[in-house]
Amino acid sequence: MKFTLQHTDPKSKARVASLTTDHGVIETPIFMPVGTAATVKGVHQRELKMDINPDVILGNTYHLYLRPGIEIIEQAGGLHQFMGWDRNILTDSGGYQVYSLSSNRKIKEEGVKFKSHIDGSYHVFTPENVMDIQRSIGADIIMAFDECTPYPCDYKYAKRSMHMTHRWLERCLEQLKKSSPKYNYDQTFFPIVQGSTYTDLRVQSAEYIAGVGAEGNAIGGLSVGEPAEEMYAMTDAVCAVLPEDKPRYLMGVGTPINLLENIALGVDMFDCVLPTRNARNGMLFTSEGTINIKNKKWENDFSCIDFMAHTYVDTDYSKAYLRHLFSVNEYLGKQIATIHNLGFYMWLVREARKHILAGDFASWKNTMVNQMNKRL
Repeated sequence: MKFTLQHTDPKSKARVASLTTDHGVIETPIFMPVGTAATVKGVHQRELKMDINPDVILGNTYHLYLRPGIEIIEQAGGLHQFMGWDRNILTDSGGYQVYSLSSNRKIKEEGVKFKSHIDGSYHVFTPENVMDIQRSIGADIIMAFDECTPYPCDYKYAKRSMHMTHRWLERCLEQLKKSSPKYNYDQTFFPIVQGSTYTDLRVQSAEYIAGVGAEGNAIGGLSVGEPAEEMYAMTDAVCAVLPEDKPRYLMGVGTPINLLENIALGVDMFDCVLPTRNARNGMLFTSEGTINIKNKKWENDFSCIDFMAHTYVDTDYSKAYLRHLFSVNEYLGKQIATIHNLGFYMWLVREARKHILAGDFASWKNTMVNQMNKRL
């Protein structure tokens, strides 16, 4: 992977950069649609390319390991071939899913034993086999195996967990040295900063991760219930330590406002299920605020969903039509809403990029945050 830092905003820490892998260029700041089980829910790959047009999407190691299983993915020639996607893919390591299975897993130094949410069968993730699984999946960017601590989290637990994540990182690195990519392209490895919402732990973890010298770095364990201001404080502290000449990926974040505020702190990459999950429930993100399209107030509103983002996302449907689809439970409504939300997120980060280059990002960001904070 090649990372080129192109410009930094003079009034914030926002950056414009590019990452180049064997599957193409990723222009940052970037939002990565979540394709948990080899699909971005409700969106055909052709719609993903033509209407949303992301440089990179995310796959989930935990879910892909369980279904369809690594053997099938290998037989297909890797995840790109299996799902018919010729652009970049990033896989997380399954650490967050293990965190979310708190009642069905046991964490030890060796790794994590967990019960499948599908059939109750038991499995074990270790730093070593998670690296092997991600080799088999074949993503362009792969993540270290870590423990994601809950919020709130006791300081002693957070510290103990952070040190274990660091020890697991060393084991991940050793395993990667023993193996090679399975397909005809390279893979890039990102370690993950942990430390809950304790500034001293976050700084300590960021220093340790920076010392590894990986090609990129991730920030994990945020957007797990903590107030937004604590998220921003932790991100700011970590970005002050992580090297400027490497991409920074804030995992699992977030709302459109979260994206803009964290871009201003120096984050380059984001992912979150929020735009797709909320779309399926009728919640639309727009440049003027949030819409619950199920509300009666949209019944005879024949204007397009979002005029500003309409120039980028060609969801040429009225609010009244989309409300009708939800009211009669037509799945097309969920599809249109999903394409709209993902398209809006892509529009937002690409507008941010334009304004960083133009030198007026800070003022534009503040205006957008005020507008998007409304419920319409």
